[in-house]
Amino acid sequence: MTVKPVRKAVFPVAGLGTRLLPATKTMPKEMLTIVDRPLIQYAVDEAREAGIEQLIFVTGRGKGSLVDYFDMSFELEATMEKAGKSLDALQSSRTDYGEIVAVRQQRPLGLGHAVWCARHVVGDEPFAVLLPDDLMVPGALKQMVAAYNEVGGNIVCAAEVPRDKTASYGIVTPGARDGNRTEVKGLVEKPKPELAPSTLAVIGRYILQPEVMGVLDAQEPGAGGEIQLTDAMARLIGRQPFHAVTVDAVRYDCGTKLGFVTANLALGLADAEIGADLRNYASSSMSQ
Repeated sequence: MTVKPVRKAVFPVAGLGTRLLPATKTMPKEMLTIVDRPLIQYAVDEAREAGIEQLIFVTGRGKGSLVDYFDMSFELEATMEKAGKSLDALQSSRTDYGEIVAVRQQRPLGLGHAVWCARHVVGDEPFAVLLPDDLMVPGALKQMVAAYNEVGGNIVCAAEVPRDKTASYGIVTPGARDGNRTEVKGLVEKPKPELAPSTLAVIGRYILQPEVMGVLDAQEPGAGGEIQLTDAMARLIGRQPFHAVTVDAVRYDCGTKLGFVTANLALGLADAEIGADLRNYASSSMSQ
């Protein structure tokens, strides 16, 4: 079976980040740092690792710093060089990230609407969607692309969640299982626990066929009155191959205070520069 390669990735980054106020009042939540780099860079690095060539940021008002971050900062670099300071700390954000395109979501109408805003850039190609709030360690998209290359169609990243949390996720109606792949028979957006068809939840990584944009053209509101990506994906079930992939990665929901702090702690402890000192500090604090 021949499948079209996934070359493009959409990053819906127009959200207001209200769960992390007041920090996000003037700073995009995707620019909040985990250890020493912003959330958006982790997502972009994950996409590039998976072979993505074109990065599509769906931004909103006040989100210009997201795109600026991946540009060269001439004044800063010139000042540091003149002062004899190393540019090593800037190296990760100076990498060649390929082509970056920014499109604007002018109204916050939901994830499905944000993805639809990228339709003209996506064109007739399959594409990935990455939600930077969901920090995956190691990156999940490369594992998903490997599964996609075997079965084609649509792929969602999935994980088991407690049944009392199903109302916070899109939930899969599961079919046949093959290793880490589960056939998707249906998708339900944010079902009540007693109505959920399973506890297999869709988390913030997707590989989708361009036909989903045609479904999103209808602009039909779903749960919460928003245009839901889950509802549009569900329309493709039965028309195209559809699988959920459980990846070998740890997910941190950095759109919440607990997830954000936990990610900083976990990645800080794993950091070669500060990990040992942080571990010693944590141990001494717990013993007091």
